[in-house]
Amino acid sequence: MLALLLSVNILNYVDRQIVYALLPLISSDLHLSDAQAGSLASAFMIVYMLAAPPIAWLADSRGRKPWIAAGVGIWSLATGAAGLASGFISLFFSRAAVGIGEACYGAISPAFVAERFPSEKRGSALAIFSLAIPVGSALGYAGGGKLGEILGWRHAFWVVGLPGLLLAAVCLLLPNDKPHAATPAPVDGYRAVWGVRSFRLMTFAGAGMTFALGGFAVWMPTFFHRSWGLSVGDAGLRFGAVTVLAGLTGSLLGGYLSDRLRRKNRHADLVVSGWGLLLGMPLAAAAISAPTFHASIACLFLAETMLFLNMGPLNAAIVSVIPLEKRSMAFAANIFVIHLLGDAASPALIGWGSDHFGLTAALLSTCLALGVGGSMCLLARADFAGDSDAALPPPAGARA
Repeated sequence: MLALLLSVNILNYVDRQIVYALLPLISSDLHLSDAQAGSLASAFMIVYMLAAPPIAWLADSRGRKPWIAAGVGIWSLATGAAGLASGFISLFFSRAAVGIGEACYGAISPAFVAERFPSEKRGSALAIFSLAIPVGSALGYAGGGKLGEILGWRHAFWVVGLPGLLLAAVCLLLPNDKPHAATPAPVDGYRAVWGVRSFRLMTFAGAGMTFALGGFAVWMPTFFHRSWGLSVGDAGLRFGAVTVLAGLTGSLLGGYLSDRLRRKNRHADLVVSGWGLLLGMPLAAAAISAPTFHASIACLFLAETMLFLNMGPLNAAIVSVIPLEKRSMAFAANIFVIHLLGDAASPALIGWGSDHFGLTAALLSTCLALGVGGSMCLLARADFAGDSDAALPPPAGARA
């Protein structure tokens, strides 16, 4: 089950990120400004975050497997449709449709995975599941850039969209999970989830991280292309290689550290996540302002390693403070807020900043969001223990 959902999640990030490796080719062909190019990411994120809350409530109350399978099929068809775009508007709406499919998966699959592992192994399990972020992103950047150079950007979309239809069929073989009879009405459920203070702070932490990472994901290949004279294919390949190596290192290390430290420190997930973000901030700034390409690559690897430490631990912390019957809703609320305050806006804002002040200055200002995210993680420790105890199911035989 974990291997299948990891494979699907890898494809999730391939389809999500490939457009950014292809941006120079798409912009040249369709005559897009940087602001228009950045808004393609915003189109996906806005739909993704708006679709997640109602889908998550339906999945918690009626079962998750059908939504997972349907979501994979929808986003794969929408990815292929991007290759048929005749201009900015049609490309914009095809990327928005990808957000509908990925909302079905992103809001549901972390809870589906977490519920099948005991708490002492949950950080590592979710870290493995989160390996899809660097691996899929790297394949999207590196493979997308090379496919774009060899086949053209339209064919690149078709090549990566096709495997999703097969994986959607395989997802129908996942084990059935029973709907939760205790799932509250949507408004009551989301009000209860948002009422958990540590969850709110963790969500704001995720927003800070997502603001920065979302902006970097869109614009770093273009930054390499413009600042260091790399071809589109080489820029995507190098950024993808750094991302996959740092992501594998950071995700596995973060899951291992949090599971190990949790034996002595109940706040281990938040400590690992918070300090990773705080240490990643100056390293990211160094990568953007480095005097040589090799120094930029080295700092980028260290920065991404620190940022990826939180991928498993922060999700595990969210699971810990939310009751079973509301977990998909919690991840949906998390998705909504982190993208509303994060990468729904940052790519377009960076594009606007690039048009007016230059891409380097726009990317440097984005690093400040990482400091905000790290601080929110550390602040969440004050309420984490009490919120975790409140989320535990009542003892067997206890009255409601």
